[in-house]
Amino acid sequence: MSDRIIAACDGAAKGNPGPAGWAWVVADTQGRPERWEAGPLGRATNNVGELTALQRLLESLAPGTAVEVRMDSQYAMKAVTQWLPAWKRNGWKTAAGKPVANRELVEQIDSLLAERDVEFRYVPAHREDGDHLNAIADQAASDAAVTQQAAGTALGSASIPVPAPARTSASRSKPAAGAKAGAGAGAKKSTRSRGAIKAKFPGSCPCGSSYAVGDMITKLDNRWGHQACGSAEEA
Repeated sequence: MSDRIIAACDGAAKGNPGPAGWAWVVADTQGRPERWEAGPLGRATNNVGELTALQRLLESLAPGTAVEVRMDSQYAMKAVTQWLPAWKRNGWKTAAGKPVANRELVEQIDSLLAERDVEFRYVPAHREDGDHLNAIADQAASDAAVTQQAAGTALGSASIPVPAPARTSASRSKPAAGAKAGAGAGAKKSTRSRGAIKAKFPGSCPCGSSYAVGDMITKLDNRWGHQACGSAEEA
């Protein structure tokens, strides 16, 4: 059995560029999440978010750490594993002779990689059967991009972010049950809460109380919370 810890990182930008954030999650050798961190980037591109997430993750790991890093960004992964040697040989110019974008971040990552034993693993994003650590990092980065606030274990965030359920093509095209076009003025309408799911990880509701694994939760604005709290908002 490998003694290599497992980690995932992700970036997000609401628009490209737009409000952006980054996040990482570190697990044990069995893939059980142990700690995480997320932070805002103001207005930035998705690529900056992805590279920053990797840079912050590597900074959080002690030199000499053996780690498997899971990412859904082929750009960030290829930048530091395939394209970097050629960029350095070419004086930080691309094959087209243009300056390498986000050079400062890439150089920082290059330096951090030299002191750590890193294996990269690409994982597809937003899949119902996808990697759970990547889903956590994706949710945390998205939350940071929206709220522009830092969060994480070291900042007192006791619960691991709960990933939003992956949406299938059917759920994207099919209207919610009971939805009616042209509803009358007396109809109650809410965009704050969505379908309920069973929590895969413990967390805290915006009401201030916690929920446990297996509890029914729903999305309330940009956080997950009790199904009852969502129903109360719609009442």
